[in-house]
Amino acid sequence: MNKTIITVVGKDTVGIIAKICTYLADNQVNILDISQTIVQGFFNMMMIVDMDNSLKSFGAIADELEQLGDEIGVKVKCQREEIFTKMHRI
Repeated sequence: MNKTIITVVGKDTVGIIAKICTYLADNQVNILDISQTIVQGFFNMMMIVDMDNSLKSFGAIADELEQLGDEIGVKVKCQREEIFTKMHRI
């Protein structure tokens, strides 16, 4: 399984989850787990996704999600699971 960690952070607005999830579905990226909170008007979401069936590379997905985030006013970051896990082990 090709797992990726996606984080989304920014000022809360209508449609953030819908736009990110629509992009993922359109690119055959399966959401395995999702958690989101809103604290004093700030949106924070973390997703674990499986990119095995995506026809696009990790780099393309990461770049396009970052661009989508810019369009909707949030910061979107993608990390491969193995890198995320190793970084947080220290």
